[in-house]
Amino acid sequence: MPRDVTEFAYSLLDKGLVPDFILRIIIRALCRQRLRTIDHGSLFSPVLGPYAKYSSCLYPTGRETLEQAEILMLDSYCEKAQLTDGMDVLDLGCGWGSLSIYLAQKYPKSRIIGLSNSSTQKLYIDAIAKEKGLNNVKIITGDVNIFEFGDTQCFDRILSIEMFEHMKNYEVLLRKISTWLRPTSADHAHESFLFVHLFCHKMTPYHFEQDDGWMAQSFFTGGTMPSHDLLAYFQSDLTLVRSWYINGRHYSRTLEAWLEKQDRNAKAGIKELEKDAISKGLDKEEGRKAFYRFRIFYMACSELFALNGGEEWGIGHYLFKPKIMQQS
Repeated sequence: MPRDVTEFAYSLLDKGLVPDFILRIIIRALCRQRLRTIDHGSLFSPVLGPYAKYSSCLYPTGRETLEQAEILMLDSYCEKAQLTDGMDVLDLGCGWGSLSIYLAQKYPKSRIIGLSNSSTQKLYIDAIAKEKGLNNVKIITGDVNIFEFGDTQCFDRILSIEMFEHMKNYEVLLRKISTWLRPTSADHAHESFLFVHLFCHKMTPYHFEQDDGWMAQSFFTGGTMPSHDLLAYFQSDLTLVRSWYINGRHYSRTLEAWLEKQDRNAKAGIKELEKDAISKGLDKEEGRKAFYRFRIFYMACSELFALNGGEEWGIGHYLFKPKIMQQS
């Protein structure tokens, strides 16, 4: 598509002038184009649920509310990671703290540490923890690529929710994570685990490149869409115990719920984003653009995860354990 036509189309998107039914038709076409390709080779608070979970929720019947679906997915992490009270737990790439806060409430005798590369997220989670009177959660700001815990800090469980998609070298990442897990004894009296949640294509991994269009430029620059089996190829330092594929319709319903909440709070949302833009020295129109871009983002992702009944793109869950220490 010529650059001037593309820029004109994006300007219409930024102004909210393209009807939703047309957007969804275009989005479905782009999703199918991606399939053909791989077959051959501040707004959050009023949009998310009460735990501010910015990742897929779980809709076993399809009739759950967003609030219920948040808790159902969080509970599924606890069950699959075999969590019990009293453990040392790391929430790796903790985002806005949905899992950290939930675990701190559910397991009051556990010690929860969240690692985030955002000081803004740390301030937000610290405020929520204080508001809820939680003293067993600590948020650390650091880049997982270079951050190191001291030799005395080990974890019984490490959980990572939609962080791996922002990483590239899984071999190095999993090796580092393996050093943070408490070693598994030869008699299996104690086992530690890594639990990973990521979005994925069922068969084929690919990168989000800068020239992939509006979605890659605005949201996923430098990101990765893993395949469901991708992590199975990186078991030098950890052993994959089990994996699960969760149908993409769960994520589609989550995104539609976010879109519905954003539209319901449109007036207040646009006002807040305009105020935020002005505070950053930008024209308030940039705030309005952000509002419409998020609408399109939610629609685009919803259509992608719903494609072919949710059996193309979905959610991968993985449980890893450390290699058994060999006795010398």
